[in-house]
Amino acid sequence: MNFTEPISEVIQPQKVNEIMEAMERSEKIVITTHLSPDGDALGSTLALYHFLKGRGKQVRIIVPNSFPYFLKWMKGANEVEIYEYNPSAAKHILQGAELIFALDYNIPKRAGEMGPILESSPATKILIDHHLFPGEIFDIVVSHPEISSTSELIFRLLFQAGSYDELTQAEAECIYCGMMTDTGGFTYNSSDPEIFEIISLLLRKKIDKDAIYSHVFHNYSEARFRLLGFTLSQRMEIYPDLHAALIYLSKDDQAQFRFSKGDTEGFVNYPLSIKDIIFSTFIREDEGLIKLSFRSQLSFPCNEFAAEFFNGGGHLNASGGEYYGTFEEALRIYAEGLRSYEKKLKEAISQL
Repeated sequence: MNFTEPISEVIQPQKVNEIMEAMERSEKIVITTHLSPDGDALGSTLALYHFLKGRGKQVRIIVPNSFPYFLKWMKGANEVEIYEYNPSAAKHILQGAELIFALDYNIPKRAGEMGPILESSPATKILIDHHLFPGEIFDIVVSHPEISSTSELIFRLLFQAGSYDELTQAEAECIYCGMMTDTGGFTYNSSDPEIFEIISLLLRKKIDKDAIYSHVFHNYSEARFRLLGFTLSQRMEIYPDLHAALIYLSKDDQAQFRFSKGDTEGFVNYPLSIKDIIFSTFIREDEGLIKLSFRSQLSFPCNEFAAEFFNGGGHLNASGGEYYGTFEEALRIYAEGLRSYEKKLKEAISQL
């Protein structure tokens, strides 16, 4: 089928050509993504993986650590290699690669212990990402923070390269999953009409969007729901004068509920359902660091807050960050930072 629905050329045509040429001249290709891979990370890497396999390439996916159980339904997920399980083997693969893709992260540090090995590899390195401030180690950089997800960028790359007709159902499912999860089911960062034109094109590949939604959002464990109840009843702070909410979990809290990776996915969104709350933060103690998620409504720039206090960034209404210190310090810095953003919070709420 030759479908000609107009999609704007977001990626510079020269870069599209450079990437496609790099694919063609490389046989050993490795696709990487960030620590704690989410739906967009896995969706974009698996879509590109299937595309390259279809072209007869030797392709490996290496991710820094494991990913949530509710993403393992995607075709090829069982072929993803976990760096932390076998670092020496992963290092050997990365050092022997001819071409490395870095998807959904902007700097090697976000790949954890795998980052320095990635940097030292002699392979050509291509970044495809939608976060601010891309690093300088990459040979080709496709960085578009205005785009909803890296999965959308993968679609645009293949579409602009004239490969839409080659796109398989499995690739389309992975791309849709990444776009869906990185926009909260198309509830934020998804006002661009072209997002829905792309969805239309994906649907033409016979994907079942309702089944994909169910695989991701109707596939949680009982422990997750008990942890959610505990979090909202015992670990939520409301700042009514600032129109903000905080939820938080220590490692001890998580251990009470047999925590599994991915169990807190989406927790940060719940406080935004409270009347007049426009800024929600989730602080979670992880192995060796503190993970933070931020969501906002209206014009409040949660990405600015994330960047200023927690080495983070992202979109206006959906961002992340991290802190290398104690859990108590992270809570204190959050509280102090919140007060310093009082004016912007009140300006945003005045729009209602």
